[in-house]
Amino acid sequence: MSEGQRGLLTLVMVCLLGLLTVAGVGWLAEQPQSDQVPDTWSYAQLLHQAQAGRVRDLTISGDIGLAVDRQGRSHRIVLPSSTDRLAQQLAGEGVQVSFQDSGLESVSRWLLGSAFPVIFVVLLGFFVLARLRGGDPGSLVVTSPARPARPETSRVTFGQVAGAEEAKRELEEVVEFLRSPERFTSVGARVPRGVLLVGPPGTGKTLLARAVAGQAGVPFLTASGPGFVEMYVGLGAARVRALFAQARECAPCIVFIDEIDALGRRRQRSAGADGGERDQTLNQLLVEMDGFGTGAGLIVIAATNRPDVLDPALLRPGRFDRRIQVDLPDVEGRREILAVHTRGKPLAAEVDLEALARQTAGFSGADLANLVNEAAIAAAEAGRRAVAMADLEEALLRAVAGPRRSVQRPSGRQMDVLAYHQAGHVLVMRALPGCDPVRAVSLGARGRKLGWMLGLPGEEHRLLARGPLADRLAGLLGGRVAEELVFGDVSTAAEDDIAEATRLAWHMVARWGMSPEVGQVAIASALAGTAGAPGGRPSRKLAARAEVEVAAILGRAQETARRILEGQRRRLETLASRLLATETIEGPELERLLASIGADPASAPRAGRREVSREGGPVATGQAPSPSLVGPIGAAGGSPRRTA
Repeated sequence: MSEGQRGLLTLVMVCLLGLLTVAGVGWLAEQPQSDQVPDTWSYAQLLHQAQAGRVRDLTISGDIGLAVDRQGRSHRIVLPSSTDRLAQQLAGEGVQVSFQDSGLESVSRWLLGSAFPVIFVVLLGFFVLARLRGGDPGSLVVTSPARPARPETSRVTFGQVAGAEEAKRELEEVVEFLRSPERFTSVGARVPRGVLLVGPPGTGKTLLARAVAGQAGVPFLTASGPGFVEMYVGLGAARVRALFAQARECAPCIVFIDEIDALGRRRQRSAGADGGERDQTLNQLLVEMDGFGTGAGLIVIAATNRPDVLDPALLRPGRFDRRIQVDLPDVEGRREILAVHTRGKPLAAEVDLEALARQTAGFSGADLANLVNEAAIAAAEAGRRAVAMADLEEALLRAVAGPRRSVQRPSGRQMDVLAYHQAGHVLVMRALPGCDPVRAVSLGARGRKLGWMLGLPGEEHRLLARGPLADRLAGLLGGRVAEELVFGDVSTAAEDDIAEATRLAWHMVARWGMSPEVGQVAIASALAGTAGAPGGRPSRKLAARAEVEVAAILGRAQETARRILEGQRRRLETLASRLLATETIEGPELERLLASIGADPASAPRAGRREVSREGGPVATGQAPSPSLVGPIGAAGGSPRRTA
């Protein structure tokens, strides 16, 4: 019998016992009380005594009567089934006759009026307690929050996981241990007890854990970190114990804990009620991970995108021995992921997954899956039987810029401002080698933007130098500078551009040490108090110096954009006029348009800017940037999708 069945049986027994006890007490309370034990009269004796005037009153309860004589003694009588005539006769003899419910009727009325509400409250209390403890409504014990998935019912293998080749190679050793542990234990090797998967959301960490279980052919238990922590002290620790007890019964198996940062967050010296419960839960997890040996066939795999907040005791060898980075996929990985998600879908002949993979730098596996699904929806709405390349490109624009909007376009000067703003972005980004190539520019409304410009990286950028980052800042501020040059005033169109440029400049100063004025100090980590941060918080003087340097970097980027646009004023006018006439200009048409105008000697050619970029020196490590999206916004504001 399982724990849930035993708990349900216990609940039923307790309720029945309580019901019988309460019913018995209520029935006894309804019985007539007397100082003397009544003797028994026959029915004939009752009539004789009544005629003689010796009966004072009679209480009839069903077929039982209780007569009281003039001396106050009680007498019990068994009456016939019909007592109406008897009552009339005795009333004529001067006997006070009264009727009372029978014991069964009294108990029934009492149960309906009093006992059932009590039983309902008791049942509701057990139900709430069971739910708080993580079990089913009939469970009186704390149960494991893990949901088992047997490999034969949900088998996922490494062949179904694309774009994470390095992570799969790291996990193959875990698979081999689960398949044949004696190969390792025979030579004294100890396979990692815990594996921590670290990476951005949507990169396939859960899918990798399922693939390990499917590849090894062992059960897979999955739980979520927030599911362990409750406001009631002790319940989280009990859930951890129940999880590992369940895992030991299924061993060999994989225990997967998603979002472990909610469970394994760094412990605090002083914590309230919630912090105390969280610390107790974490302590129990630490104990359990120390409690199973190398021969248990039990491996814990956890996933997080916030490894900096995890407690050091959780990351030490013997608990989570290995940390596997699951990064965003490169161009080859994206092509494989697109092939997986388009498998079984009808594709038009012109669909080029290789070209689409090059255009989706910075997309995670979940992003690519959503892109393919959006394209399929667009094809179905258009009545096509196959997904065309145009559907995939529209889904890409929808992902980075938002859906098309049918809003009233600004008129007059506002439309002119939008056109020159977008033209300024295009010309500055084309002139600087550190900016992404421009693929399209438009004045059409998408999402919360009244206009947008799409730049897609031509190659993967794993290292970002100071020079190319400065180029990106100038490209972001090109729209604001174009407004100043043409109109002598500025608008709110650059809200997103300024926010993104400020974020990027702050990273350069506070994270990547790219400011000689501030030096090699990780100010951002110290302010956030994250793992690996330098001791103590930065001084006010140092923080103020960092803010001044951020403003200086943005000022230099603005001057760079100004020099470029002042030298390409004729191109700026022509491009803005064409945008006003056509609304959208794609990459090939844009190239032809600018080539027809001719190069301006005063402009900064892309080749010449290479010498400026060499001064970068220090580089910043990072993931491949997503397609950059810059441009004016609507009144509601909002930030563009961009990954530095």
